[in-house]
Amino acid sequence: MTKKVQINTISELHQFLGLPKPTHPLVTLIDQSKITREFNEHLTLGFGLYFISLKDGANCSIGYGQTTYDFDTGTMTFFAPEQEVSIAPSEHVEDSIGWTLAFHPQLIAKSDLYGKMLDYTFFEYESNEALHLSERERTMVTDIALNIGNETEANIDKHTQSLICSNIELLLKYCNRFYDRQFIVRADLNHDHIHRLSKLLADYYQGDRPFELGIPTVQYCGKELGLSPYYLSDLLKKETGKNALEHIHLFVIERAKTLMAETEHSITQIGYELGFEYPQHFSKLFKAKTGVSPREFRSSI
Repeated sequence: MTKKVQINTISELHQFLGLPKPTHPLVTLIDQSKITREFNEHLTLGFGLYFISLKDGANCSIGYGQTTYDFDTGTMTFFAPEQEVSIAPSEHVEDSIGWTLAFHPQLIAKSDLYGKMLDYTFFEYESNEALHLSERERTMVTDIALNIGNETEANIDKHTQSLICSNIELLLKYCNRFYDRQFIVRADLNHDHIHRLSKLLADYYQGDRPFELGIPTVQYCGKELGLSPYYLSDLLKKETGKNALEHIHLFVIERAKTLMAETEHSITQIGYELGFEYPQHFSKLFKAKTGVSPREFRSSI
């Protein structure tokens, strides 16, 4: 049976991990080698905190087919509040080398960073979509994390929160840059994902799924491809300039054009065949993407 544990504060996090009381109430930098707790039961951990973690090790590269991708210096993962992490009984962290930065949303609530957090979509990635770092990159992000850690241990003054928030934002900007690099390194793998998405959409419209499920969603496509929705959208955006939803819409529009050209089905029927619950929604999307209504398009061919 899985036990659920909810951790909403930095103090609760330290207590759960068996660490001394934190020196700052809203942010902490944890040395993973200092954690010796072993987990003797299945746990599902829920958090009200942001986490940025780096784990060093020699097993950080990823194999795909006959090719090995990424660097083996370190792996970074990111978690946002309301996400959950599962831990098996055999897992423990005493051999971990790396660090974890955890902070409460209240820390950044009054800063410019608060309104930018949604831009850092890697907080929504799955753990198998982690960021893999070179030695130089690992050093850069670790130096920033250590700056934050030093601020948490100093006497709190009027500059503390601003400096910590600025360093967190700097860290996230570098992670964004390094993810861009990773997408470039993985270009051949990304092209395979694009091909698989095209085949997935084509197969989707070969059966009754449009009538049963409607237009395929980004969530559906990500699940079928083994990718998180945000990661799928980001890799497509980097490779093609269009996100996942735009790719789906483009496929739907092209299929609509084919149906209008090759069948005598009514516009309403074509809308239903494509998965639209209401015909007017089909007409609205078609005109938004092509500049003409379905009827105008059919009249022109």
